[in-house]
Amino acid sequence: MKVLPFKIPKPEPDAFVFQIDNDITFFDKLHQHEEIQISFIVEGEGTLIVGDRVNYYKKDDIIVLGSNIPHVFKSDLNTSTNSKMLSLFFTQISFGKSFFELEELKEIQTFFKRSKQGFKLTSKNKLAKKLFLDLEKSTKLEKLLILLQLLKIGSKCNYKNLSSYIYDKKYSDNEGYRIRNVFEYTMNNFEKEISLQTIAGIANMTKNAFCKYFKKRTNKTYIQFLTELRIENACNLLIKNKEISIAEVAEHCGYNNISNFNRQFQIYKKESPSKYRKMNI
Repeated sequence: MKVLPFKIPKPEPDAFVFQIDNDITFFDKLHQHEEIQISFIVEGEGTLIVGDRVNYYKKDDIIVLGSNIPHVFKSDLNTSTNSKMLSLFFTQISFGKSFFELEELKEIQTFFKRSKQGFKLTSKNKLAKKLFLDLEKSTKLEKLLILLQLLKIGSKCNYKNLSSYIYDKKYSDNEGYRIRNVFEYTMNNFEKEISLQTIAGIANMTKNAFCKYFKKRTNKTYIQFLTELRIENACNLLIKNKEISIAEVAEHCGYNNISNFNRQFQIYKKESPSKYRKMNI
């Protein structure tokens, strides 16, 4: 079983990796790797956890994940039968320690600053998408030129951060197992009641020790993380399943009390569920 840290398989002579993931789901274990990752979602959608933040990914998204940011893609099998992603993996020293410090490459330095929190492109997606699709039939030299073009786009585009702070820690193997098990259990059971006692047991810790452990490593409490996961899934249901009521959405996302659901939704999204649905249909 693969756990944190995760090593990207790379042919020995190659400076960077082009990878195609094409399956029912993406690799769904929390992991981190030294390589910076730039990915294009060809097919599929679901939950994406990056660092301390819960996000949602969908077809045509362009996503950048910085070095050693813990992340996991949780494919939504209810909305998609296939998941396909094209990715480039590289480090800042893939082409030599001073390659990216060249004067000619100064205009792409913004990309590396943005990547530290992970980000999603909110403009220039069509151009980036075309470049990714060209990768499948490109030579190694052409792939390198495409990578440089993508770095330039990532420096100039509008974007949305995927994590709220810069994550520079590396998990040990034991920490990797523990935090991965916590995230995996939560993502698979968020629609049910999850007590702190239960999730502390998953981590094989006392409740008080777990609360301190989780806050130290994610910069938020477990309850905040669980609530964000539920609210993000509620947002998706509100948009994708227009025929179900808000009360049903609340129940599907772990809320038996609709008043509490409305209150938490308002806190995290700054608007009511009904207004959110109207604005996104």
